[in-house]
Amino acid sequence: MEAQSVIARSTILLCFVGSLRRKRVGFVVFSRQRDPTERALARKIIWEWKQDQSVCSKEISVDCASLIQTLHRKSLPHLAHELMLEMKSQDLLPSNSTLSAMMLCYADNGLFPQAQVIWEELLNSSFMPSIQLVSQIIDAYGKWGLFNEVMKILDQLSYSNFSMLNEAYSLAISCFGKGGQLQLMEQTLKEMVSRGFPVDFATGNAFIRYSSIHGSLTEMEAAYNRLKSSRHLIDREGIRAMSFKYIKEKKFYKLGEFLRNVGLGRKDVGNLIWNLLLLSYAANFKMKSLQREFLRMLEAGFKPDVTTFNIRALAFSRMALLWDLHLSLEHMKQEKVSPDLVTCGCVVDAYLDRRLGKNLDFALNKMNLEGSPVISTDPFVFEVLGKGDFHSSAEAFLESKRYRNWTYRELVLLYLRKQYRSNQIFWNY
Repeated sequence: MEAQSVIARSTILLCFVGSLRRKRVGFVVFSRQRDPTERALARKIIWEWKQDQSVCSKEISVDCASLIQTLHRKSLPHLAHELMLEMKSQDLLPSNSTLSAMMLCYADNGLFPQAQVIWEELLNSSFMPSIQLVSQIIDAYGKWGLFNEVMKILDQLSYSNFSMLNEAYSLAISCFGKGGQLQLMEQTLKEMVSRGFPVDFATGNAFIRYSSIHGSLTEMEAAYNRLKSSRHLIDREGIRAMSFKYIKEKKFYKLGEFLRNVGLGRKDVGNLIWNLLLLSYAANFKMKSLQREFLRMLEAGFKPDVTTFNIRALAFSRMALLWDLHLSLEHMKQEKVSPDLVTCGCVVDAYLDRRLGKNLDFALNKMNLEGSPVISTDPFVFEVLGKGDFHSSAEAFLESKRYRNWTYRELVLLYLRKQYRSNQIFWNY
């Protein structure tokens, strides 16, 4: 019977120790006198395990990895530590998998000296860690901001002739990226290349994402040029990350240049590139360019989606181009693209801004007003064009718990009533 059977029979004991855990502060138990309760429980668990395994001889390798992992998940590192001490006192040698589980338990709970001792013991033995174990220990160190220790792990793996060192480098680069350590990312990448490892697709795109989040435009563009030189394509998330950076910096002309460089003919990312290009023109309300690029999109064989239509609808609404807005609704109907809450808001806001509320039904009849409101538009549109008054109000109504089965018609009527009351208050003053 495996260690899981011991876990099952010790559930009550673990719950009891869980109540003791709440009375402690930090992990000082590792540096003070051993807790008698936990020591007794550890002996009980080991005794049950020995009964299940019929262990009689000493100096036997013990595989309690699953038990240590369970204690880890239950946030009981003290008991896991006590278990290891009891095993040592009874001359039971923990297996490499048990030591690995204990190391991760230490590292995730901030007990890095203990984790480092086990890590070095594993490397000095004939045991070769798996890439999954390396990933977990790197993530643990990164979570606590110990990036120099991650560099040390890479050095140790290189000295031990680790067979998957290139993947370890990629993991370290992602770890540094998550922590915003761009210099360490660059340093690790150069070291990786100097060892003869190529920059793969995932690592190159990860570098772009983290550079766009934590770096400058220059650093981000350098990461993109490096990826191009390695003849890898930028992926969807990389395109979104770089585009968001340009949008955040309001560099819409550069955004357009970047998108053309990526390639407007790429169909593996759907309409993403074309939608972002249209958005770069809509941001400054360059309506002729917006229309021209939309027609080129259709000529290139791309089928517009709800985001494509709503980028144009928002621009038409803000510029009070009601006829263009009507044509866009007709085009949506022909393409069998269902309008969403954003589309409805473009129509409502455009008509009310021009004080044409009495004619609103003429446009809204082109939509299914009895349907349940949905928002299918890509969120990056709102980063540039924001949300209209109707859209913002409707979202507040939808979040209300007093009534759940909203329809477009009900939201429009409620919004019109709200606008009427606000106008009455204004004129009374």
